[in-house]
Amino acid sequence: MDYMEHALSLARLALGSSSPNPAVGAVIARDGVIIGQGYTQPPGSAHAEVVALRQAGNWAQGATMYVTLEPCCHFGRTPPCTQAIMEGGITEVHIATLDPNPLISGQGKAALECAGIKIKLGEHEQQARELNEAYIKFITTGLPFVTIKFAMSLDGKIATGTGDSKWISGEESRGYVHQLRGAADAIMVGVNTILADDPRITARDGREGGERKQPIRVIVDSKARTPPTAQVFKQPGKIIVATTPAAPSAQRKKLKEAGAEVLELPAREGLVDLEELLAELGRREVTSVLVEGGGTLLGSFFDFFQKGLVDKVIAFIAPVIIGGEEARLAVGGRGVGKIAQALRLSHVKVERFGDDLMICGYIGGR
Repeated sequence: MDYMEHALSLARLALGSSSPNPAVGAVIARDGVIIGQGYTQPPGSAHAEVVALRQAGNWAQGATMYVTLEPCCHFGRTPPCTQAIMEGGITEVHIATLDPNPLISGQGKAALECAGIKIKLGEHEQQARELNEAYIKFITTGLPFVTIKFAMSLDGKIATGTGDSKWISGEESRGYVHQLRGAADAIMVGVNTILADDPRITARDGREGGERKQPIRVIVDSKARTPPTAQVFKQPGKIIVATTPAAPSAQRKKLKEAGAEVLELPAREGLVDLEELLAELGRREVTSVLVEGGGTLLGSFFDFFQKGLVDKVIAFIAPVIIGGEEARLAVGGRGVGKIAQALRLSHVKVERFGDDLMICGYIGGR
């Protein structure tokens, strides 16, 4: 059995609930048998290593631990995991990747080695880093990891000329999008999406165990045009309406009464300054943002791509043709003047969801 692969599958269960901590999985094995396993609990609760050690109990003496991220060696909301590993009697630890957190960054590995514990580093490292790509960016820059997501027709449209967009993508694609939402700290849309579609913007991925934690909903709305009666206000979870000094005070008051936090930010060319918005979300320990459109907001993000606002793109392409000059495009904004200036994704993956194709890739280095 590939114990590290199993630990990674456990770590994925923590996505969406462990932030701002990383999503970590741990497995303890002895004589070919798993005697303890766990994944990161919500902030302030046990880390993956401690969950696994508690399950293993005295059987951990002389056993091997497989963990997807370097164990912490400092006191935070919880005691150091390195100390728990030493006290548990673990004699060998396999670590998928080191933790870039300046408080750890190799020190956890070193502490275990000083205690005489054998260390093996690098099993499934790329998978482990991708799983925690949002945490890695946040802990090293203080900014959230930004993923742009959209669904479009073969001819690049996200809605007809009349505004109808339900549904371009198929059921399988939409189900996966809810998984993406559930793993994100925040979902961001522009006010035009609210006005055109009146979406709920919630994560409905069918998980068991009662109501799940909903991501923060962020509406980018320079002039506070969001209707206080919108569906988004009838759903559980926090809502932020990011606006500018141009927003009328009366409308701001109505949005506050509807349950939103109205966040005033500087304007850039009449629109909310996205750099300032992301910086503020980072200060609030939002590690990941899923941006779902519409075209105006996506165009604004890509207009500023040289400043590194976008990290990842996920596009669903449905086998339909909409046509029409008035149909809405997936990405608006100024665009580029030459093909050579166009953004090109790297580390591209293509998957099929029903009849749809999903193209996923990164902007810039990883």
